[in-house]
Amino acid sequence: MSDNDQSHIAEELRRHHLFSGLEEQQFDRVLRSMNRHELEAGEHLFEQAQQADYFYLVRRGRMKLYRLSPGGGEKVIDIVNPGQTFAEAIMFMDRQYYPVAAEALLPTEVLAFSNEDFRGVLENSPEVCFQLMADMSRRLRRHLNEIDALTLQNASLRFLHYLHDHLPPEQEGPARLELDAPKNVIASLLSIQPESFSRILRSLGKQGLIRVKGNVIEVEDINRLRQYLL
Repeated sequence: MSDNDQSHIAEELRRHHLFSGLEEQQFDRVLRSMNRHELEAGEHLFEQAQQADYFYLVRRGRMKLYRLSPGGGEKVIDIVNPGQTFAEAIMFMDRQYYPVAAEALLPTEVLAFSNEDFRGVLENSPEVCFQLMADMSRRLRRHLNEIDALTLQNASLRFLHYLHDHLPPEQEGPARLELDAPKNVIASLLSIQPESFSRILRSLGKQGLIRVKGNVIEVEDINRLRQYLL
């Protein structure tokens, strides 16, 4: 990595909430422990049950986190976008193994940080500890909401909630959303079979709620969509 690249990465990390509160000496320690990985689409960063020595930040591209069932079925757990971190909670576990596999959905660059070094930094940085706890709490709340949706809503409502959550909150009238992953990945994330997901898209299109153009979903009227979610 060139000095110029290192400087750009340092500037970006200084703006990230997990690193912005670090003192200079602490920040230098984190930088020294950092590795950069370039992944092609479909390439794995780590496998499920692999020993977890690092957590990661997506700098560009997109990662899919998923679990495999004993029968080999895939369940997408999360999609990680640029600026987001993942696998950091594992540093606090007694048995440090990745509970999911991580695969690049696009050509992706990730930054890897040593769990051991970052725990050492946290021991002397209460502010960063609270930032990390707040981030983990937000994710826990989001996953609890997803569990509620999976158990209490039908498949069409799960997709409409997903669609609504990814649109600008204050927008009115028509809207356009480019899905951040292939449709089969979105279907797995929402626990919908791919063939059922296709039927849902066709049905919502016939109802005049959406238009599907490849990986782009056009919402005819956000207010009408919200009425379905009441």
